[in-house]
Amino acid sequence: MEKVKVGITHGDVNGVGYEVIFKTLAEEGITDLFTPVVFGVEAIANEAKKRLGLETLRLNIIKNAEDALDGKINLVSLPGPAPELHPGEVREDAGESAVEALEAAVDALKQGCIDVIVTAPISKEAVQSEKFSFPGHTEYLSDRLGEGSPAMMILCNDTLRVALLTKHIPISKIPEHITRESITEAVEKFVVTLKRDFGIVRPSVAVLSLNPHAGDGGLLGNEEEEIIKPALDDLIAKGILAMGPFPADGFFGHATYKKFDGVLAMYHDQGLAPFKTIAYSGGVNFSADLPFIRTSPDHGTAFDIAWKGEADPTSMREAIYMAIDIFRRRQNFDESAANPLKVKSGKLKMES
Repeated sequence: MEKVKVGITHGDVNGVGYEVIFKTLAEEGITDLFTPVVFGVEAIANEAKKRLGLETLRLNIIKNAEDALDGKINLVSLPGPAPELHPGEVREDAGESAVEALEAAVDALKQGCIDVIVTAPISKEAVQSEKFSFPGHTEYLSDRLGEGSPAMMILCNDTLRVALLTKHIPISKIPEHITRESITEAVEKFVVTLKRDFGIVRPSVAVLSLNPHAGDGGLLGNEEEEIIKPALDDLIAKGILAMGPFPADGFFGHATYKKFDGVLAMYHDQGLAPFKTIAYSGGVNFSADLPFIRTSPDHGTAFDIAWKGEADPTSMREAIYMAIDIFRRRQNFDESAANPLKVKSGKLKMES
């Protein structure tokens, strides 16, 4: 089986990106599992190796991803000016370098030089410019890779998958984005990715309520009765196993999530706060419903511990492994869908 080429962006150089990347890639036998292609800055990469005590970690420095070698830890050296290293600080030059790495990885992905992207954390403040005006990775990748369809943000580990109906928007604007149509569309997309990317044959999805206590019969809000329940009726009529709306506190507090293959949260913190508590350091952020695969650790830049050798690489490691697993499952699913069983002369025959 051909190894998957994993493109890894260095994120914000003043955060924990290089630490979690290099701690992961320093593990014995890692290049037997996949071909790493890091998009970063050679000088800062060397400094990271020195500070982390990983001087023996050998990097294959290349100019283009197409020159990556199997069995090596490849580093695509970005051509732009190297940012100054100021651990823990929000810096414009670090933001520009993070965007440069992301753009280079996306171009390599579209050209077929890498198979998947894993992104190290960026500072959403540092990256803002005329060149990058997106709330985060998910929205940027939707624009660059989405072919007109926005990516679905899913936080996942081996047992829990939480999708978000709304992503990076102010709390005050959430209700206007919750409609019968948006819920049905989100659940339908979620079901497709649960089948195609996670290998679940007939997924069940729990839909959370917007208001406390699921609105308490209208006392605390009408969205559950007027929007969410009718959307669930539409989904059930289509043969989709969608249930709810469930009040988020009791749903997670009583571990009801274990009975479902996926959970649709109405907004960012409703889904991410319990997920990160449950998943601890092993959570992964997956941008679903894109023609290409992107994952990332579910943590941020961690400026408070940056360059101190304290960062836990577990989430980065899991993000890489999950990207590879999803890539394989999607390949298998698409191959199966492209070769349906046909009835010919009274016999079942596999179409070639």
